[in-house]
Amino acid sequence: MIQSSTIELLMYQIGQLFLLPVLLLVAAMFAYSLYALGGFLLQTLQRRRRGPQLVGFPLLQHVQANAAASLDELDLLAHKLLEPSRIASRVAPMLGLIGTMIPMGPALKSLTEGKLSQVSSNLTVAFSVVIIALIAASITYWIANVRRRWLAEEILEVQKARTA
Repeated sequence: MIQSSTIELLMYQIGQLFLLPVLLLVAAMFAYSLYALGGFLLQTLQRRRRGPQLVGFPLLQHVQANAAASLDELDLLAHKLLEPSRIASRVAPMLGLIGTMIPMGPALKSLTEGKLSQVSSNLTVAFSVVIIALIAASITYWIANVRRRWLAEEILEVQKARTA
């Protein structure tokens, strides 16, 4: 029969295996958030200089290329365009929490053994990963919300043009 200490040790070891992948995913989310921020700033400039090509207005460009596009099709396209930022804004905090909790086990273990330098090292990782993840989530959340409004405005413009 398996003892609870064996299960606890196994769970601890499995959890520790995920530290590096989680750290890499948080770094990737942070890099994506900076990439998305750059794209967002570029789109902001394009929208301010609205020209006949409608650069920066993806739904209006789609309607310009496909005049028969339905409102449902535009809504689906809007959801598709928002999806990466929305996923990042929701997943990054979860990864940050995981990345915080994994090093806490070794930190507490080191604390009981009186190894304060290892406690400090593990806590540094734990707090750094959650900070980076929350920054990434904040950036992508803001981008997703502003773009959601922009896309809603574009759908409204298409509706008004079709009823006029």
